[in-house]
Amino acid sequence: MSDVEFVDGLIVKKPHPNAPDFVKGSLSIKREDLIKWLQQKQSEWINIDLKESQKGSWYAQVNDWQPKSNGNRQDDSNIPLPEEPSDIDDDFDIGKVPF
Repeated sequence: MSDVEFVDGLIVKKPHPNAPDFVKGSLSIKREDLIKWLQQKQSEWINIDLKESQKGSWYAQVNDWQPKSNGNRQDDSNIPLPEEPSDIDDDFDIGKVPF
């Protein structure tokens, strides 16, 4: 497991107690700090996980997971496709569907 990397300039907060159910949280951005942090990154994409600490505070952590590249990628072109069920009724009347 790699070291934990936090996102400078990005603050994650729980939703306000009076917030509607569709509000899942809020983000605050300290523009100068976030821009400085982003300029240090070389990747086109940066994945960030929103997490909750053991004490209950929320935070943003960089998700740097990469798939293992062993060079032996499985070729799935030889995997057989499932057969169609044999009990399909070809005389189905769509007019009898109640909706």
